Amino acid sequence: MEKLALISVSDKTKIIEFAKELNLLNYKILATGNTAKLLIEHKIDCIEISSFTSYPEIFSGRVKTLNPKIFGGILMRRDNQTDKIQAEENNIVPIDIVCVNLYPFPKVVDRDDISLEEKIENIDIGGPSLIRAAAKNYKYVSVLTNPEQYDEFLDELKKGEISLETREKLAYAAFAYTSYYDTLIANYFEKEFNQPKKEIRLNYKSSFDLRYGENPHQKAYLFGNFEDYFEVLHGKELSYNNIVDLTAAVELVTEMEKYGCAIIKHTNPCGAAIGNDVKSAYEKALSCDPISAFGGIVAFNSEVDEDTAEKLNDIFLEIICAPSYSVNALEKLKTKKNRRLIKVKKNLDKDELVVKSVPGGLLIQEKDNSKLDESMLKYVTERKCSEKELEDLKLAWVVCKHTKSNAIVFVKEKKAIGVGAGQMSRLDSAKIAAMKAKEFGHDLNGAVAASDAFFPFADGLLEIASHGITAVIQPGGSVRDDEVIKAANEKNISMIFTGIRNFKH
Repeated sequence: MEKLALISVSDKTKIIEFAKELNLLNYKILATGNTAKLLIEHKIDCIEISSFTSYPEIFSGRVKTLNPKIFGGILMRRDNQTDKIQAEENNIVPIDIVCVNLYPFPKVVDRDDISLEEKIENIDIGGPSLIRAAAKNYKYVSVLTNPEQYDEFLDELKKGEISLETREKLAYAAFAYTSYYDTLIANYFEKEFNQPKKEIRLNYKSSFDLRYGENPHQKAYLFGNFEDYFEVLHGKELSYNNIVDLTAAVELVTEMEKYGCAIIKHTNPCGAAIGNDVKSAYEKALSCDPISAFGGIVAFNSEVDEDTAEKLNDIFLEIICAPSYSVNALEKLKTKKNRRLIKVKKNLDKDELVVKSVPGGLLIQEKDNSKLDESMLKYVTERKCSEKELEDLKLAWVVCKHTKSNAIVFVKEKKAIGVGAGQMSRLDSAKIAAMKAKEFGHDLNGAVAASDAFFPFADGLLEIASHGITAVIQPGGSVRDDEVIKAANEKNISMIFTGIRNFKH
């Protein structure tokens, strides 16, 4: 009995070589329009699908493989007597190899220059059906959906036949492929047609395995398109913790004014500042807590120059991240063999959801994209802050937003000088922020403070005031706001309510 292979591919990578080898192995090839045309041009024997089915392609190619002769040949059970009889009655012959990949919807779905109608025409119908049919009948049929599978498959086929284990592996890959494809379509339609989010469809392909997770005994993996956002220019591979901290650093520095610098350790800022240039921003940020900065992640929102690179080489840093580097800066920074140098290729996606696993499901929320607007600020105390204090308060608010709750941040002259993070008590966070500031010689007199949530009692405000802080920014909203405002007035402190809480758990 003749052996049949069906080929219908949008991605024609390596398909000429693959088809030639199948011919040499005595397979008769069935092919759809454009694939058949390409094979014929390269003098590869094949039968066009419409000739095989005696039914033409119709509706501009929308219907070409949806035919009983095709699907019967794929789905018939070779060892089932009833299937054999029905196949003979209907002139159906087995198709043993199905090589199909789909219209390039994944490549067009996010393009703004392509209309809805054109995107819809890039949704494959017959292709997924062929793939699913072949994968369902994996006991008898081999299904290939990726050019990377061709060489290994041919090597095995040349030895005699394809093992059940290989067909199982190919079937799994096939269903994973169609699932990925359908998820992209469903997500696009949900957004395009303003449908309520009734289910979550996570659709990330594996990028690579990480050495380990948070700890050496935990396995870890990276999925998705991380490389669309970051490019590793130098240094050893990134770890799980590196990626978490890198993301935290870039999220913070992105919200800062030009010549901003953030230094992150265990997702919390141990330094953040705005300078007159890149170097001064780094020096100011480093001064906040130079001990914790050791082994940290440093992120910039402007190009790193040679002078800054020299300064960065003074201490050990795990990662340096920036939108660009001067040629001389890169040369100097690459002298540290293992330190990673990262380029930010594009802005982080603000519409991305934050996902955390919980027993039996997922917790999902929108990103905290809140921003301060002058019109939102509510001045609640007798003393009003100066313009200089207001600029520092704005920076303190941004840094505080990216600090683990409960968070208190002290800022002076556009640099963080004390950070209290992740404490069970806001009062303790205030004490720690003051302690850290004094430890590194910062003068708190005239500094300002930010709190990520309201003060439940006046004690936190009084602790801050005791260190010479002159202005505070906080959400407000406590049942004891009047008590806190009164305490601020008694200490001659300016206080602003924002109406925005920025818990970060």
